[in-house]
Amino acid sequence: MSRFASVAIGIPRRELFTYSVPEALREVAQRGSRVLVHFNRRKEAGVIVALSDELPPELEGTKILPILEALDSDPYFTDELLSFIEEAARYYFHPLGEVLKSFSPPVRRDQIASLKREGLLGEGEQLRGVKARSQERDYVVIRDEVGRRKLGAAQARVMQELLAAGGEADALVLMRETGATRATLRRLEEMGLLSQERRLRPADPFFAEEVARDVPPELTAEQSEAVEAIRAAIRGGSEAFLLKGVTGSGKTEVYLRAIEEARRQDKGAVLLVPEISLTPQLVGRFRARFGDGLAVLHSGLDASAREAAMRALRAGEIHVAIGARSALFSPIQNLGLIIVDEEHDSSFKQEEGFRYQARDMALLRAHRAGAVAILGSATPSFESMFGAERGRLRLLTLSERATGAKLPSVEIVDLRRYPMGRDGEKLISYPLAEALRGCLDEGGQAIVFLNRRGYLPALRCEQCGAPEECPSCSVAMTAHKSEGRLRCHYCDHSLPIRLRCTLCGADALTSFSLGTEKLEEALSSQLSGARIARLDRDVVSHRSVERILSDFRAHRYDILVGTQMVTKGHDIPNVTVVGVVLADQSLSFSDFRAS
Repeated sequence: MSRFASVAIGIPRRELFTYSVPEALREVAQRGSRVLVHFNRRKEAGVIVALSDELPPELEGTKILPILEALDSDPYFTDELLSFIEEAARYYFHPLGEVLKSFSPPVRRDQIASLKREGLLGEGEQLRGVKARSQERDYVVIRDEVGRRKLGAAQARVMQELLAAGGEADALVLMRETGATRATLRRLEEMGLLSQERRLRPADPFFAEEVARDVPPELTAEQSEAVEAIRAAIRGGSEAFLLKGVTGSGKTEVYLRAIEEARRQDKGAVLLVPEISLTPQLVGRFRARFGDGLAVLHSGLDASAREAAMRALRAGEIHVAIGARSALFSPIQNLGLIIVDEEHDSSFKQEEGFRYQARDMALLRAHRAGAVAILGSATPSFESMFGAERGRLRLLTLSERATGAKLPSVEIVDLRRYPMGRDGEKLISYPLAEALRGCLDEGGQAIVFLNRRGYLPALRCEQCGAPEECPSCSVAMTAHKSEGRLRCHYCDHSLPIRLRCTLCGADALTSFSLGTEKLEEALSSQLSGARIARLDRDVVSHRSVERILSDFRAHRYDILVGTQMVTKGHDIPNVTVVGVVLADQSLSFSDFRAS
């Protein structure tokens, strides 16, 4: 058994650190295991990357510290996953320890307590990272009526809130809503008015409702061709596909058949989606086909639930993982298939910490694991289309809708010819306002999308529609009002802000300050009586995404206004009109995808 270990620690340094492996730990200390070590006068969690019987020659005569404890009975990172992460760290030139830390679970409280009992962690010491929360929590339940008993103000608020909540509530939520303390609850318990109970946390919302098993539909000719090509690849070895299919062409059914084939071959699968919290219907379809043997990895999972899901994947108890970009780093046994749905979506790019493009890393992991990769989109990225043209990806096309339905007609409104809004409102064009009125009169629903993410304060001519461009780079210049100048974010060329358009000479350069809240107000003023809901990051911090979407599906709202969140493949049959407000504003974004 190996005597020395090279350990990656989650700090911004690229080297590995050598520790001795105590004899008592040599059976459990393996490549991929998380361990507790001394580092720079503190204790840190790290990951064993390599083991050796010999000390590196450059460390001869150096005092080698021992590993203090193994944090897992089995390696947390499978060898395939660890090798992939090592290559990803090299590719993006990021310290391996920080990358591993990004995808490691926090140390559980019971582990911390055990380390303290054994004297490996002092009372004042804490491991870096978040502690996992318990799977249980306190609930408060009414036991008796208040009657004539006198209550303090806080006590009265607690009882009123409990009655309004149906007689029971989560203790933490109850205290937050009423301003009560633990002492308030204890006093009410002593009075016999309520009791406190420990219960398991509510079920994952993705599994809260029963889902009937579905009957696979008959495939179209194009779907059959795509499925057969993918099945052959899964049986034979590694291959990468670009599945280009129009909206409604049945790409999801192709994914389901591909995963079925992977499971027949006793292989695991990962499905990456842009934002898992926005796609409950997609998860429902997969549950209907595969039951509850799925790991749905989303931001709503607490650390304990996430670790339990990862443990089940690592042990081979669950074979399919669905999630956003970080689900790519799941420790799935015998990985055979990786699917990236809506592969063009910008949310697959991680912009903080360890920065990576999940689409590209999916191709890398599939190649290294001898697995099949499928990139799916109705509007593939330039990079993927280029890869298909060069033969790096095999192009599969679904050109027709699976149901035979026609694609919707698209009307482009030239704002130079049509007045913007019958009442002078600049955000809603006259044709869009009329289309929305007609939709609502017929009992339909509408979605209005504003690409706020792509907005930059560029100046645009109201006469000819052209933005002010850099004379050197031909990209839209950005208005910096505090400087009074237009500036090119490519070459830093600048010009004074002016009203006259360079292209047509009209004194009509202007800019708009846009947002979904302003758009919602504009729609309310144009369409009196319309029930309007807004879905963006500001709103979902206060309300559940699924609640807003379910209310919209139930026709409690007529119009849904939002940013990219309203474009994530929601299936709402009653929607008959979709408006894209100021669609050309994203052409001013300084990115090669903009035009």
